Amino acid sequence: MSEEHILIGNDPLAVFRSYHLPGRPTLVFLHDSLGCIALWRDFPSQLAEVTRCNILVYDRYGYGKSPAFEGEVRRKDYLEQEADVLKDLLESCQIEEAILFGHSDGGSIALIAAAKFPQRIKAIIVEGAHIFVEDLTLEGIRQVVHAYRTTNLKSRLEQYHGDKTDHVFEAWAQTWLRPDYRYWTIEPFLPMIQCPVLIIQGEKDEYGTLLQVNGITSGVCVPVFQFIVPQVGHTPHKDAAPQTLQRVTKFIQEHF
Repeated sequence: MSEEHILIGNDPLAVFRSYHLPGRPTLVFLHDSLGCIALWRDFPSQLAEVTRCNILVYDRYGYGKSPAFEGEVRRKDYLEQEADVLKDLLESCQIEEAILFGHSDGGSIALIAAAKFPQRIKAIIVEGAHIFVEDLTLEGIRQVVHAYRTTNLKSRLEQYHGDKTDHVFEAWAQTWLRPDYRYWTIEPFLPMIQCPVLIIQGEKDEYGTLLQVNGITSGVCVPVFQFIVPQVGHTPHKDAAPQTLQRVTKFIQEHF
């Protein structure tokens, strides 16, 4: 893959992409709330190889090698804004057939983008996505906040986000933990999704229960497939990589 920066609006977004297969769709990876390109490790390339797809992986604004976003508390609709950024990125890269793989926040962005831009999004894979806020979600975030204050979590994240680390962390934690965000939901977007959906959820996800999976399944009006990974938490693509790779490959091969 080649590293580059693509101008979206006035800011250069950090992107890694590999286009070697004309006529095949592009897998677009959307990282989680503390993630970045590097933290996907080799999962994107492995999936691209077995599915014969092109790949695009990018650092969302504020993360990794992309520029910082403004403000410590983001707007309540910040995930909707990021879906719009994704649309601009797909247009800039001339990607007409995208398969989105979104983890956590990235999964929520994938759901919104599929609803808003059906002409470009041909399928979505969402892992640990949220469509509303649960008490478990908030308790999980509080525990990470405690770890950030008392362990080496900050220094570990600095390897990826550099001097933006505090900003990245506080924006995530303060946004989700503020009182009005408790009533955030993207459920109204779900009936607008027109493409196939694969939902991946760890059975022991520390940030969401199977109510998230059930909510997506009941809210979407097109084929939805589920993969509940036993004894696994919030990151099946890392903690159960072989099983996740196999199930995602099957989903893609059945539709492309």
